[in-house]
Amino acid sequence: MVARLGIPIVLLLASAHPIRGQQGPSAAELLRQFESETLFTRQFEVAKAIVAANDMSVLPRLEPWLTHRDRCLRGNAAYIFGRLGDPRGFDVIVGILGDRSANREVHVISSAGLPWLPGQIRQDRYYAAHLLGDLKDPRGVPILVSRLTDPDVNYIVPWSLGQIGDKSAIEPLIQTLSDRHAGMRVLAIYALVELKAMEALPRLRQLLDDNGRPNFGRFESVVEAAQAAIATLESEAVR
Repeated sequence: MVARLGIPIVLLLASAHPIRGQQGPSAAELLRQFESETLFTRQFEVAKAIVAANDMSVLPRLEPWLTHRDRCLRGNAAYIFGRLGDPRGFDVIVGILGDRSANREVHVISSAGLPWLPGQIRQDRYYAAHLLGDLKDPRGVPILVSRLTDPDVNYIVPWSLGQIGDKSAIEPLIQTLSDRHAGMRVLAIYALVELKAMEALPRLRQLLDDNGRPNFGRFESVVEAAQAAIATLESEAVR
């Protein structure tokens, strides 16, 4: 995870394997899994299982994780707190998003084979922006909107806004359709479809001659994304 730290994290999260083992593990067993897992993408799967169990009694034992030096592991614990209704969770994730300090564990390795602090800061902040989408707290919308031009995290912001599902994100996303990077235009289109943003249709039609293509992954071109989005939104309109 050296060059583009943002996009690979999305792929890791999308491909993470579900927790295996006995059906319906106890809260104590889930806590043991959470505490023993060091790969943050796999630990997040355990965190989701803890949230699904809806057992507030786990929070006191997880409190030390809210200050863990590994920001991604800290974020996973904060996600549990936030989804279980404890306001500390949201605050911790927002804190990680704004944190550029050097005092942190560094796991990202540079092309020279050395620990890369700037890369770690970028990964930690990107993951925090991702977690705001997972948290689905509308208070995250203005915070994320302010990061639509932040090069460390902007590629995940449209996805997170779509996951939160708050309509106040629609206008900033429509404005992002004018971003100079084709990747951001495509990601904004996807988020607008997620938000069922009918008001975006006029601007989407203006993109039907935009042949820009993202320079990461195998994403479709802007015009292809716009065509698909228009078809989806128009079909929603006639239902």
